[in-house]
Amino acid sequence: MLSLINHVVRISARRDRTEINSAMVDALMDLFSPQRLTIHRCYTGKRKAVAFACAGYGPQGHFLRNAYLPDHHFCQPIDRDPLLKQCRKELSAVIDFLDDGSHRIVFPVVRLDEPVYFVDLTLSDEFSADRRVTLMGLIEYFGNHIALLDYGEADTLTGLSSRKTFDKHLFELLGQAASDEMVGNDPSYARRTLAPNSSHWLAVCDIDHFKRINDQFGHLIGDEVLIMLAQVMRQSFRFDDQLFRFGGEEFVALLQPTDRQSAAATLERFRADVEKNLFSRVGHVSISIGFSRLHACDTPTDVIERADEALYYAKRNGRNQVACYETLIENGSLAAREIAKGEVELF
Repeated sequence: MLSLINHVVRISARRDRTEINSAMVDALMDLFSPQRLTIHRCYTGKRKAVAFACAGYGPQGHFLRNAYLPDHHFCQPIDRDPLLKQCRKELSAVIDFLDDGSHRIVFPVVRLDEPVYFVDLTLSDEFSADRRVTLMGLIEYFGNHIALLDYGEADTLTGLSSRKTFDKHLFELLGQAASDEMVGNDPSYARRTLAPNSSHWLAVCDIDHFKRINDQFGHLIGDEVLIMLAQVMRQSFRFDDQLFRFGGEEFVALLQPTDRQSAAATLERFRADVEKNLFSRVGHVSISIGFSRLHACDTPTDVIERADEALYYAKRNGRNQVACYETLIENGSLAAREIAKGEVELF
């Protein structure tokens, strides 16, 4: 019992998904000695349901991966694993008895009738009923702690990640962008092979004429538009793209590595999805989007300013469109001019 309490204290002290997963793996290994263990983070979007193996223990020993940046090499469709598929369907623990006498048991951590995590263990047949109750209690605590963390990181109105969590996630992506530029230097470390010209992208999305919506229909209806837009956003983007409400009618998307044309197509799909959606009493609304590539040497201000320049261009030139900063520079639609202190401002 004392060991269990110590592990609960260690888990409760963590304020980051990756760190919480690490502490949870330590607890499960120490208390229950599973033969194998995987903590899967689940993404159950409109297009597919994916499980990302973000922490655990296997034949190669312990492993821990960034829980905020799912590495495609360690992701699989949930439907490919019959036990994960059954667990998702039943939303309760499921068991598979293995030929060697051990058994595999998967516990879901559920939110809004969808699993957000699977805790997947292979245990010996000596595992007692009392210990199984303790295990279920620990997993329930793990889910509650993750829920509290998400509540602190989320925008209270839309449920997307909030502005205060943006810098943390962006710095992680900038670090990943730096390592992506080095892929090939150390093949044993490379997470994946990137297509030529692939990179991360940041997009700033702004609802057109949102003040007019608030003035005409009232702020409650305006809030409903924001909530519905966030729902469309979740359905339009890929499971591993990170989505934020920046404040007011402004939203931000951090896109995983792809080329410029594919990034533009992803954002154009979102713009079109918004345009064809009916927003309650308001009817149809539109959005303008500006986006720019992330560079390893960027600060958050750098890339946001570039994306904002593209957004302002889209707003000035008819709204309801997607504009890429790099394309605008290349075709001369945006020009650079020198300002004080040798800095460069774009207009």
